[in-house]
Amino acid sequence: MTGTLVLVRHGQSEWNLKNLFTGWRDPDLTELGIEEANAGGKALAEYGIKFDIAFTSVLVRAQNTLKIILDNVGQPDLETIRDQALNERDYGDLSGLNKDDARAKWGEEQVHIWRRSYDVPPPGGESLRDTGARVWPYYLTDILPRVLRGQNVLVAAHGNSLRSVVMVLDRLSREEILNLNLATGVPMVYKLKADSTVASKDVLGDMSGAH
Repeated sequence: MTGTLVLVRHGQSEWNLKNLFTGWRDPDLTELGIEEANAGGKALAEYGIKFDIAFTSVLVRAQNTLKIILDNVGQPDLETIRDQALNERDYGDLSGLNKDDARAKWGEEQVHIWRRSYDVPPPGGESLRDTGARVWPYYLTDILPRVLRGQNVLVAAHGNSLRSVVMVLDRLSREEILNLNLATGVPMVYKLKADSTVASKDVLGDMSGAH
């Protein structure tokens, strides 16, 4: 029997609140972000799952989301692997800029292309395809084999790194993945078949808050 894979996008960060491009910069969670992480943890506790291992990025907003979730499920000392393969998409020269300021500098259409195209990267940064090219090998070599061996695996990461995994699991096209927004702090519970395809998917929370 295969295990279970749970994906959670970190709670709201200080820069989400300020409408800044964050990428690989390292702001922490807001009070709302902490609440979102606690809500996700409580939902997993009610779901009744215990984890064998956790993965997160090298960025503090994802790590602290994971810590809060593990406290809620009663596994604060769970083995955790941190890897920059799971980092948020690198926004390059846009990092740290207010999204309105970026539009004033480069034009609304160009910023929209960088944010919403699949394979056009911002200056010095990554496109969604580039992000996937970093995430997919790590998922295939480090995360998926554990699930297929029957482990329950928790991944707390970022909107775009997790979209890359969801794109594979949910078999989404390039167009579909561009329209997918993952809600902050809301666990997605995947049970996988032996061939690594999805047997079932449960979303534990309110997806209407996605942004």
